[in-house]
Amino acid sequence: MSDLKGKTAIISGGGSGIGKSISTLFASQGVHVHILELNSEASEEVCKEIAADGGSATGHICDIASHQEVNKTIQGIQGNIDIQVNNAGIAHIGNLEGTSEADFDKIFQVNVKGVFNCMQAVIPKMKSQGGGVILNMASVASMVGISDRFAYSMSKGAVLTMTLSVAKDYIKENIRCNCISPARIHTPFVDGFIAKNYPGKEKEMFEALSQTQPIGRMGTPDEVAELALYLCSDKAGFITGTNFPIDGGFVNLNT
Repeated sequence: MSDLKGKTAIISGGGSGIGKSISTLFASQGVHVHILELNSEASEEVCKEIAADGGSATGHICDIASHQEVNKTIQGIQGNIDIQVNNAGIAHIGNLEGTSEADFDKIFQVNVKGVFNCMQAVIPKMKSQGGGVILNMASVASMVGISDRFAYSMSKGAVLTMTLSVAKDYIKENIRCNCISPARIHTPFVDGFIAKNYPGKEKEMFEALSQTQPIGRMGTPDEVAELALYLCSDKAGFITGTNFPIDGGFVNLNT
C-alpha cells in the first residue's frame, strides 16, 4: 500500500509469530519498523531479514510491562510515530480455580498493563504530530467463553475495551484505534505447546485444534498481518473503535 511508504511503526512482540509477520509485511511496504522485544536474538534476526529484503527496521530490547522502559524506549524514537501495533502478549491455561495469584498478576502485567504502557507513551506524540493509528491484538477469547482460559480471556477483554475507550477519547485528535481478534493461529508457540503437552500425539492434536475453527484449519500469521496492514493504512481511514475477528468462523459459526 503506497500510502504507508515512509511512515514509522512501533510493533511490540515483533520478533516472532504474528508480530514477525506484521513487521516484515509493513517493512516491505516502505514502513520503518521499530520492534519492541524481550528476545534480543529474535529481534536481531527479524531486523536482518528485513534489511536483506531492502527494508528498514530497528530493534529495541524492552519489557512492555515496565512503564519506565516503555516510556524511555518510545521517547527515544526520533520523528513521527505514525503507527503503533500492540501485539506482544502471553498465554495461560486454567479456569478460575486453576489460576494462581501469580499467574493472574503475570498475565495482567504483560497483556493489560503492557498495552496501557505502550498506548500511554505514544498518544502524546501522536497528538502533537496531528494524528496516528493504534492497532491492538485482542482475541476471540475477548468475545466468547473459552474453556480453561480465565486469566487470558480477562486480559484480552481488557484489550478490547481499552481499544474502544481510546478510540472514543482521541477521535478528535485524528487518532484511530482498532483491534484484531484472532482465533487459533499456527505459530511456533502452537507447535511448542502441542509438543510439550501431547508428546507422541502431535499430529492428532494439531488436527483436533485445527478443527475447532469451522473453516477446518488454523489461520496463518501472514493472514493476520494482511488485515493489520489494511487497518493501519489510509485506506481504512473511516474505521475506528472496531474489533475485527479473524477466526475461520469461530465466533459466529460454532454451535
